[in-house]
Amino acid sequence: MEAGAGAEAEPLLPPQSWRTRRGLWRAGGGARSAAEDGTGTDNDLYINQAVVFIEDAIQYRSINHRVDSKSLWLYRWYYSRTCQWILSLTITIILALAFIEKPSSLTVTSDVRYRLPAWNPPCGLTESIELLCFLVFVVDVSVKSYLIGWEEFWKNKWLMAYILTLIVSLTDWIVSLSFLCAEDVRIRRILRPFFLLQNSSMMKKTLKSINSTLPEMASVVLLLAVHLSLFTMFAMLLFARTKLFAKFSFFCVFLSSNTGIPGHSLDGQQDKEWVGYFRNLPDSLTSLLVLLTTANNPDVMIPAYSKNRAYSIFFILFTVLGNLFLMNLLTAIIYNQFRGYLLKSVQSSLFRRRLGIRAAFEVLSSLKETPANAQQSYVSVGALLQVLQKVEMDCRCKQAIMRSLKMCSCDQLSATQFQKLFEELDKDAIKQHPPSPEYQSHFMQKMQFAFGHPYFGYLGNVVALANIISICVVLVMDADKQPSERDDFFLGAINCFFILYYLLEMLLKILALGLKRYLSYPSNRFDGLLTVILLVLEISTFAVYGFPHPGWRPEFMGLLSLWDMVRLVNMLIVFRFLRIIPNMKFMALVVTTLLDLVKNLRAFAGILVVVFYAFAITGIMLFKGAVVPLGNISAINTTYDNGTLQCGTYEQLEYWPNNFDDFAAAVVTLWDVMVVNNWQVFLEAFSRYSSPWAKIYFVVWWLISSVIWVNLFVALLLENFIHKWDRRCHRESLSDIEYQRTVELMFRDVLEEPTEEELMEKLHQHPHLQLCR
Repeated sequence: MEAGAGAEAEPLLPPQSWRTRRGLWRAGGGARSAAEDGTGTDNDLYINQAVVFIEDAIQYRSINHRVDSKSLWLYRWYYSRTCQWILSLTITIILALAFIEKPSSLTVTSDVRYRLPAWNPPCGLTESIELLCFLVFVVDVSVKSYLIGWEEFWKNKWLMAYILTLIVSLTDWIVSLSFLCAEDVRIRRILRPFFLLQNSSMMKKTLKSINSTLPEMASVVLLLAVHLSLFTMFAMLLFARTKLFAKFSFFCVFLSSNTGIPGHSLDGQQDKEWVGYFRNLPDSLTSLLVLLTTANNPDVMIPAYSKNRAYSIFFILFTVLGNLFLMNLLTAIIYNQFRGYLLKSVQSSLFRRRLGIRAAFEVLSSLKETPANAQQSYVSVGALLQVLQKVEMDCRCKQAIMRSLKMCSCDQLSATQFQKLFEELDKDAIKQHPPSPEYQSHFMQKMQFAFGHPYFGYLGNVVALANIISICVVLVMDADKQPSERDDFFLGAINCFFILYYLLEMLLKILALGLKRYLSYPSNRFDGLLTVILLVLEISTFAVYGFPHPGWRPEFMGLLSLWDMVRLVNMLIVFRFLRIIPNMKFMALVVTTLLDLVKNLRAFAGILVVVFYAFAITGIMLFKGAVVPLGNISAINTTYDNGTLQCGTYEQLEYWPNNFDDFAAAVVTLWDVMVVNNWQVFLEAFSRYSSPWAKIYFVVWWLISSVIWVNLFVALLLENFIHKWDRRCHRESLSDIEYQRTVELMFRDVLEEPTEEELMEKLHQHPHLQLCR
């Protein structure tokens, strides 16, 4: 606190008494911070402050940080690409340590029957890397804490949690070394995802939005719990172990008298339902919970349904109410609530941007170039040009702002004009394709028209489709043939013909469009790259195995056999068929939606990584070594605990690679459970191998990953697609223009602009600025 006192006390603008003596204080007037005899050092400080504030606005960062000269230099250094790259690399390294530290994932397979002993690093190796990472994090949190100031530090819960995480991690690191790395439980491994979480402002906003959505989600989850509990009670009563069930006695007697099935057989089916699914309360809850995800449907119903078809009503009613109504209602609530909270978060980001731009205006209006008798604050165009030369921003935005300044006839900019200039940051990123070459020859002009026409692209799509069909025909004809009987002549000749056409098509398109314009289209880059790879592979095949001829089955030579080379070429040809997507408008809309979603999904993906990492480490602590192979015996016809293995069990399905013996295997196992296909197998197996309480771990994982995160993903997908669909209906299709959008721009049309009073009130609350108005 004492070390930064001077920096904190240094005002942005000179003291009020000095301004009053100079006649620069006016109620409702502009801010003046430099006298006519102000020094060049003051002007440099104001320029640097404006540069930092504009960069904060571009990145949606908070401006509540120190603004003295040394702090500004440190601030820009901290947010430079190099420092942020080092910090991101450090986070990646410390997270990746889980793959190599004990228990190591460096084995070919995770199958407990065939896995060889893994290499484990010696004690001190990964710990040394950890220590270096911790030192980087200590520097990171120290710089952040200094830049925001002591008072703001105590208000920042993320920084306090950051320091607490580092203290716990370093303490656990010391404990590990004292035990010579022999301890199984390492608390710091579970805390590692926090370093990723705290480094992303969008992840923090997303997490805050999720946290705000939880109360609404909890009401539906509670309703699901009531639904599950009531039907569990009904099931335990309905499928109790009795010889004759009162409510269905009439149906049973009727079915027995008309089908000739003995009564004891029907009662045996009743017992199968009780034994298999509803033996006790935990088993009943588990069976219906899994049925809620339809993973064990219709298996859970078959024993009772075999006895009496009326039993199906119970299961159908449970599934309709739970899966079709309540689960989809949960999706709707998550979409509605999360969109609202995400919109609020994006609204705060817009406020940060406007605040940063306004702060830059205020400091630039303090320069000595501004007339002292002005009734309103202004910024000179020359000062703004100086700032733009130093600001790190997108070239497109900078050029657009510079063009607007050149077109402006005035030498001074008001606050409204200044803010309007930087609205360029809010616009779609527009990519305009270079012009086509202009040929003088009449013949070349005709060539350019013919091969630059969309119909030429359609012809290429037809040829690609013919190539796919020919490959399918050959593969179907050769499906049942032995490798020694297969003749690769036809497939090789077909590939040679089509690859030559693809090469010719690419060259003609380059001739018509020009190289720069050709490469400006992503579809052309994709097409051209695959064509070049196909050509190289084909030349390599001919160089090694010669040209195709009848009976073309040469012996294995080089790295790949002829069949492997042909298969690789065919796979690339099939992949190349994706070139048709840009020519189909609706399919192109769907694909661009997905691509934009991937670009803007870093926050969601980061949170998923955090949850996966924490649950994987927890699973290793709980279930490492729990799964023990039965031995080198057949899982289909063996006995276990004096009983034959049932169909659909962990052992019979040979799910041995799905375990928690190392980090990579744990991640894959969690993924399989998140997909919820056969996840009841994992519930049953790990509760049997370790403890019945293991079900709680998997149920919690299912709630977080499959119920909450997947529904959030669906919400963002819907919002992105609906937004693009609306824009498609209101925007003309321009072939030479591509639009790129971010999450912030996705909500731009519904955001509210902050008022002048809100901005100035927030600026006056800045802990390190002192404005005169």
